[in-house]
Amino acid sequence: MRKDLSDFRKSYEKGALDEDKIASNPMQQFHKWFHEVLEVGGVEEANAMTISTKGLDGFPKGRVVLLKKFDENGFYFYTNYKSEKGRAIEADNRISISFFWPNLERQVIIKGMAKKTSIENSNDYFQIRPRGSQLGAAASPQSEIISKETLIDNLKQLEEKYKAQEVPRPEHWGGYCVKPISIEFWQGRENRLHDRIRYTLEDADWKIERLAP
Repeated sequence: MRKDLSDFRKSYEKGALDEDKIASNPMQQFHKWFHEVLEVGGVEEANAMTISTKGLDGFPKGRVVLLKKFDENGFYFYTNYKSEKGRAIEADNRISISFFWPNLERQVIIKGMAKKTSIENSNDYFQIRPRGSQLGAAASPQSEIISKETLIDNLKQLEEKYKAQEVPRPEHWGGYCVKPISIEFWQGRENRLHDRIRYTLEDADWKIERLAP
């Protein structure tokens, strides 16, 4: 089977990114872009992001997870610490995050260091998750080889075990905060002359540079 995608193309004409109109801090710029994406609409999960790690086998791997918070410290997500991504981060916490928002023809690429959040932070977030998601986190030995029947059986056992009480957060499940050292904002432009503005952390200041598309 063969499919030629040579004619799959479009002209990007929805915006521009100029140095004299951006924030001096990339987290402020991210906040601005994120809320503009939400206001325009058309993206079902604007907080969906691709996290790329260096695997234990030496190969890079990307997967989509959901951003749950961002502030001046960085970008937060939650997962199973014993999962493939958790073990990769444990071995090498240098990771990349990327967002793609087609409704405004924008992309954000982040390099940073992932660090586990506090137990309190992980507990607080676990408490507000839907009960089904809490049980799912406890039932799944994420990234391990498993049969569907075993997974369903695990869930049923936990539903019975905790039917009259709150579901406790598994010790192997919690949050990460990714502290950025580089954030690139990409805005699609006509003729593939895209705007690329990169913020790089140098000491305590952010250096701003334009990159060729």
